[in-house]
Amino acid sequence: MSAPTADRPGTGVFSPTRAQIKQRTLRTDAWWKSPLITDLGFAAFVIYATVRAFQRDHFFVPAYHYLTPFYSPCLSKACGEASDFWPQLLPTTGPLSLIPYAFLSLPFLLLFRLTCYYYRGAYYRSVWQSPTACAVAEPHAKYTGETKFPLIIQNTHRYFFYIAGIISLINTYDAINAFHSPTGFGFGLGNVVLIVNVVMLWVYTLSCHSCRHVVGGRLKHFSKHPVRYWLWGQVSKLNTRHKLYAWITLGTLMLTDFYVMLVASGTISDLRFIG
Repeated sequence: MSAPTADRPGTGVFSPTRAQIKQRTLRTDAWWKSPLITDLGFAAFVIYATVRAFQRDHFFVPAYHYLTPFYSPCLSKACGEASDFWPQLLPTTGPLSLIPYAFLSLPFLLLFRLTCYYYRGAYYRSVWQSPTACAVAEPHAKYTGETKFPLIIQNTHRYFFYIAGIISLINTYDAINAFHSPTGFGFGLGNVVLIVNVVMLWVYTLSCHSCRHVVGGRLKHFSKHPVRYWLWGQVSKLNTRHKLYAWITLGTLMLTDFYVMLVASGTISDLRFIG
């Protein structure tokens, strides 16, 4: 990662009108810790989620109808009872059987998070180092912003927000459907895990900047739209902690999947309160 020099053309920190400093930064604090922690957090989730999405096993507990969010909606003939409500589109053999069972939702959830305003700021700094931290020169000689491919796709975030809302409804259905036991109604620790995850997913989704614009944007006079103004105020309160919810939901997604996997594989037994 080179520092800007006088003979290196470019814009931004490499502009000839900027101070020519050989060092990448004059900061003496541990400015690299925050982007490093962010990188490790992203890497942990991506590796875990990728392995689980392609594992195609231990994703459903038939006795209690626990379904991991990484496999919802489950659209393969191999899903069994997990796809009773959904069409079974993927075969159990052949090349198509290698596709993740939740192929219809996972790409949109990934794009919703990739285009999220918070995540963009996080991985721009930690992964692309644009810039890594304040007063730390970035290694890029040219800056084009989000005006060219692939970053121009970031402008589609609002549309992925709508799809994420639909998927959150599906996750809510899964959580409600999980109040089941072999004798009828049931309630166990797995239900608590699923409900907490769904609640946090809704909080993260509704705290989105696009949601704030949907409920309160394009209004010239809030006084003429008291309901939308109230909704805008509530979403704005959630929006102040959007970063926190973004990280919490990565944790609840992994925790929920891990718990369902342990119960489905027989590694542990679900703690039952009713049924």
